[in-house]
Amino acid sequence: MYDHVGIKVGNLDKSINFYTAALAPLGYILCSRDANGAGFGPKGEPALWLHLHKGPAAAGAHIAFRAPDHAAIRKFHTEGLKAGGRDNGAAGPRTDYSPTYFAAFLIDPDGNNVEAVCT
Repeated sequence: MYDHVGIKVGNLDKSINFYTAALAPLGYILCSRDANGAGFGPKGEPALWLHLHKGPAAAGAHIAFRAPDHAAIRKFHTEGLKAGGRDNGAAGPRTDYSPTYFAAFLIDPDGNNVEAVCT
């Protein structure tokens, strides 16, 4: 539903590594990169922008990405953990959200809550 989102990161290389691994199962890739930032999304359509920020850490954001199926959500969680993310909820149903809500949650290297979801 959003056009694009930008978040501040303290270590661009570490964040690019995390998002490259976690978002690949959802079909998103690194589309753009320079010394101060990077953009992820479908090929040629970056929608998540990482901006290098050397100041104090900001309060974490919550970002939810649509996933095509349950298998992609499981892989998002597994690959994100391997790339330095922290578990914030394994892949599974979240019937308290809706009867068909299936999601996984990770904390990225900067403390943002990142979700993959399909309904």
